[in-house]
Amino acid sequence: MTVTKKDKYTADSIQILEGTEAVRKRPGMYIGDVGVRGLHHLVFELVDNSIDEVMAGYCDYIYVELRKDGGVVVLDNGRGIPVDIHPQAKKPALEIVLTTLHAGGKFSNSIYKISGGLHGVGLSVVNALSKRLEVEVMRDGKVYYQAYEKGKPITPLTEKGSTDKTGTKILFYPDPDIFETTKFDYEIIANRLRELAFLNPGVTIELKDENTGKSNVFKYEGGLIQFMEYLSKGKEVLHDPFYFKREEENLVIEVVLQYNTGYDELILSYVNNIHTIEGGTHVTGFRSALTKVVNSFARSWGLWKEAESLSGEDVREGLTAIISTKVPNPQFEGQTKTKLGNSEVKKFVEKVVEEELTEYFTKNPDIGKLIIGKIIEAYRARQAARKARELVRRKSLLESTLLPGKLADCSEKDPSKCELFIVEGESAGGSAKQARDRRYQAILPLRGKILNVEKAQHLTKILSSEEIKTIIASLGTGIGQDFDLSKLRYHKIIIMTDADVDGAHIRTLLLTFFYRHFRPLIEGGYVYIAQPPLYFLRKGKEERYAYSEEEKEEILKEWGYPDNVYIQRYKGLGEMDPDQLRETTMDPQKRILLQVTIEDALEAERLFSILMGNNVEERRNFIEQKAKFVRNLDI
Repeated sequence: MTVTKKDKYTADSIQILEGTEAVRKRPGMYIGDVGVRGLHHLVFELVDNSIDEVMAGYCDYIYVELRKDGGVVVLDNGRGIPVDIHPQAKKPALEIVLTTLHAGGKFSNSIYKISGGLHGVGLSVVNALSKRLEVEVMRDGKVYYQAYEKGKPITPLTEKGSTDKTGTKILFYPDPDIFETTKFDYEIIANRLRELAFLNPGVTIELKDENTGKSNVFKYEGGLIQFMEYLSKGKEVLHDPFYFKREEENLVIEVVLQYNTGYDELILSYVNNIHTIEGGTHVTGFRSALTKVVNSFARSWGLWKEAESLSGEDVREGLTAIISTKVPNPQFEGQTKTKLGNSEVKKFVEKVVEEELTEYFTKNPDIGKLIIGKIIEAYRARQAARKARELVRRKSLLESTLLPGKLADCSEKDPSKCELFIVEGESAGGSAKQARDRRYQAILPLRGKILNVEKAQHLTKILSSEEIKTIIASLGTGIGQDFDLSKLRYHKIIIMTDADVDGAHIRTLLLTFFYRHFRPLIEGGYVYIAQPPLYFLRKGKEERYAYSEEEKEEILKEWGYPDNVYIQRYKGLGEMDPDQLRETTMDPQKRILLQVTIEDALEAERLFSILMGNNVEERRNFIEQKAKFVRNLDI
């Protein structure tokens, strides 16, 4: 690519708006939170900067490394951050970018016509929230170096040597005074890097973890079509992916869609490589055009003659779609960029999708009629499900089906103070009822395994399960179109199962149910998994509980591995008496709870489809691939 004078990336390109003092005081404003999500956001901010160089045409390689000492390296072969003296600030441009909010090349259309890091805060925020950060810039035949602590330079910018390469290398250590944890999760980072490689065909993104030896190289020449193939594993698809790309007046839309025999909708949307979790105008435009075209063809082909049109909900049942847009001046809701607001993007996407889908259905009537036939089935099933939902409304169910022996409710009426334990088995349920604090802890015992909602996906069949109806009634929110989060009766929903294979299966079935039909409960942080101990150990009068094999070994080591130790392996909650269950698993002062979160909805979608769906071959392949990583399997 030829770089003209106006396109040169130098200190003159850097525009300064304000400083970084507020970042350490209110980090959540810039990275969302100071937990796991915010920690990983630091890595993604740096990678997004490298991806902006990819989109500008100057970078085709990105390297990320998790170091044993807790640091993270992000390296690219882009142009390298400018190091010359900024004409206004009289400091090296690199130092300005690292220490000043809203200072960067993203505000100049001649430098980055399309960019994800539009706010110019990424690198300065990472620096401000790092205990230490070191940067190396390779450009103009030289290597430049500078070090920072808590956002402030501790060395001047110095020349370190010569090179024939270009690019930027950043090593940072998140500040433990800021973050709840500084331990990075390989899979969370891998999933985002894989996603970026799908969205940017041809770029090579390498990830290594010094702690575990894990490594991946992500490169996908097939782009969104390969992305769709990745997402569709475990699903029974109705047709090959339909893909199109269009560019008009600096706006770019790229779409791939595919219908499957399932009932769940999955639309992934991106703006300038940023995952817009809450959608926005590009998604609204896509949905509107899809519904319009489907209704038009359904009537013109004589497949639909009802006065009522097919709804968007019907049209999107069983649909997987990826929408990737490039927008020169996107308007996002906040720095976390979760929703697009540009009205011109809606009109553009709606127009293009309508034209492309119309042509596709015209040229492929067999596929079109197959898709519309499935949509009409969805409409009819929705009508039947509406009647079924009426049967599980909270009031009628609480009066008719929640009899003694099922839900043992608590006396507290404030949902924010109430807990619901969903317990495996009548025996464990009996112990839990005795162990609970009746004021705020409710117990719902389940008889055996609940229905696998991934296989019996439609609501009419799901609502025929008595155990599921009891869960829905206990929660109080309703389901499907009737769902109302404000009616949730317990703000802690705790899954408590045995620590064996059957317990793990029941836990997975319940999580699948919540993920597919009550996702707002997971996203709102209401769902937890209880952690009962695996072992009870006694030496003389001293008694201890161990929650893992490693903890058991630590206790034995502490005791000097004496011969007179009594060790009991708990295979089920029913083996604990109520006092033990209360002390280890239910007492808020002593218990361990794992909060269920969706750090990566894309990967969760794929795994639930593979592990719980109908595609036996995909499930077998997945288990065979992962079997070597299994530890402590209880059979």
